[in-house]
Amino acid sequence: MTDASPVTKEQVFERHAKVVAAVDLPRVPAGTPGRVMYVAGVTWIRYHVLFENDESHSSLDAEQLMALDEWERKEYEQRQEARRLARTAALERRQQAEGNGS
Repeated sequence: MTDASPVTKEQVFERHAKVVAAVDLPRVPAGTPGRVMYVAGVTWIRYHVLFENDESHSSLDAEQLMALDEWERKEYEQRQEARRLARTAALERRQQAEGNGS
């Protein structure tokens, strides 16, 4: 582990917890679901995760993972924000068109 690597000292996820890769990992894109197979460590808590694409990674820090429900909530909020921005942009275009057509 390099000095720049994250180090979580408290356990965030339990064994068998459903998680998602929060960042791109080798052969595991961000957003790939997985399950914590085991938790290890005393001064640095790390996780061994089996991902749905049959890749497994050990020595993952909690900063590299996200709870599945939290990831789904984040994606939902991002979709809602994108829809809101699209509606706002469409309304502004309509208002500009109406203003130019007078």
